[in-house]
This record gives sequence, C-alpha cells and structure tokens, in this order.
Amino acid sequence: MIQVHDLHRHFGGFRAVDGASLTIETGSITGLIGPNGAGKSTLFNVIAGVLPPTSGRVVMDGEDITGLAPHELFHKGLLRTFQLAHEFSSMTVRENLMMVPGAQAGETLMNTWFQRARIRDEERALRKKADEVLEFLTISHVADEKAGNLSGGQKKLLELGRTMMVDAKIVFLDEVGAGVNRTLLGTIGDAIVRLNKERGYTFCVIEHDMDFIGRLCDPVIVMAAGKVLAQGPADHIMQNEAVIEAYLGTGLKNKVAAEIAVEHGHGAQPGMGGVEA
Repeated sequence: MIQVHDLHRHFGGFRAVDGASLTIETGSITGLIGPNGAGKSTLFNVIAGVLPPTSGRVVMDGEDITGLAPHELFHKGLLRTFQLAHEFSSMTVRENLMMVPGAQAGETLMNTWFQRARIRDEERALRKKADEVLEFLTISHVADEKAGNLSGGQKKLLELGRTMMVDAKIVFLDEVGAGVNRTLLGTIGDAIVRLNKERGYTFCVIEHDMDFIGRLCDPVIVMAAGKVLAQGPADHIMQNEAVIEAYLGTGLKNKVAAEIAVEHGHGAQPGMGGVEA
C-alpha cells in the first residue's frame, strides 16, 4: 500500500526524519513505535501531506504521492488522525460525521435555490450512514451531543468514525490511546480490528501502549533518531537488543530484556509504557 524511500524532513539543522525507508503492506495493521523525538509523528505528517519532505519519495499503490496536499490524499483514500482530536466542538457528533464527504450538493449556492430535493435526499442518506457508523462504534447514545462535550476516548472514536464516512484505503492513527481510559481503548482496538477484517482497511498506528500494539499490530516498525531501527512481529521486536537500547540505553537493557522475554511483548513493558510520539 505504502512505500517510503529514503525520506528526509529537516527543520534547519535538526533532522526529524533522517533517511527513513519502510513498507506498509495492504491489509495490515502496522505499528510504529519509538522513543521521544524518534520522528514518528513527523513521518506521519510528511506521508499525509501536512509537511513537505526535504527529500525522498512516498509511493501509494504504485503512484508517487510525494508532496501532495492532504485534501488530494483524502480523495485517494489516505487519511490520518492526530494526537489531539480535531472535532468541531459546537456541532453534534452526528453532524461531525455528516460533513466529512466532499462535494456535497448543499455546498453550492445555486443548488440551495434550485436543488433542494436533491440536498434533502443526500442529507437523509448521510444521516443514515452516520447513524450506522455510530452504531458500529457503539456510541449511538451520544449522536446528538455536542462533540466538544465528549470524553477523550469518545473523541478518538469520533475521529475513527470520520474515516468510515468515506472510502478510506489506509488510515494513519497518531496516539489513538492518548488520554483514553482502558475500557474505551479496548473499544477503539476492537473497532480497528473489525474495520481491518470486515472492511479491508489498512492501518498504521503510532502508540506508546505496548499491550495495545502487541494485541493489534503485525508487523511493528521501530524508529529512533529519524531512522527505521527494526521491523518485525511484536514479540520479536520487544526482545530486540537494539530496540531496548534505543529506549533505555545500555545500563538497563539486560535486565529489561529478561523481563520482556518473560512477557513476550504482551504486557505493559518496563520503561516503555510512557513513550510518546
């Protein structure tokens, strides 16, 4: 689905992404982890068109999409969410979903005068789809609530729901678990798995909760200092000495490696639970 070739993004003399190359396979839920300052969110921003690359290429389904704007990538089925949810706080949850699809009839002034029936039919269909999305995400009970009043976890579900209002091919989720309680995080994880298996979504997920990554993601890609350090199954990654050293340095790596070997990457990992993008 996505191929990143020798990607660089510099801010003056700081190399946030420094020659990263990786592949995201169609139909996968790929995890992206790394210590603070590894360049994960910057990589997402470059792939999703929020930032232009300094150099390098991004290819989607064989097409070079390097430097395309977010709205252009949106129409190609590439979407991303952010660490902080970007909801329209004064609109209802349902309205937040209904406004997602582009080129709606009601956006044209002439149509509001002469195509009112068409606008009503379109809005009726959008409302039905929005309600189906809310039911899928188990948040139908907040459909008429102002989006700004939602909890952190509900806002993350709403962001995921917005990707369901269009024909998304690949969704980049940035810190989907940030500020989310364990119950709602489980709901989000279940929704991601269902979208992947039932609707064919491809996901790439930045997350610091290693239990969440271990449950959902295969493969896992590790970044450090703007480069790709390792890639593979979650349990192998969590036992990789280079990965442990990137997080913790050499002083603790032997102790932590032993503990991770016991956990096999399926529990909250010592020293890794607080890693952020």
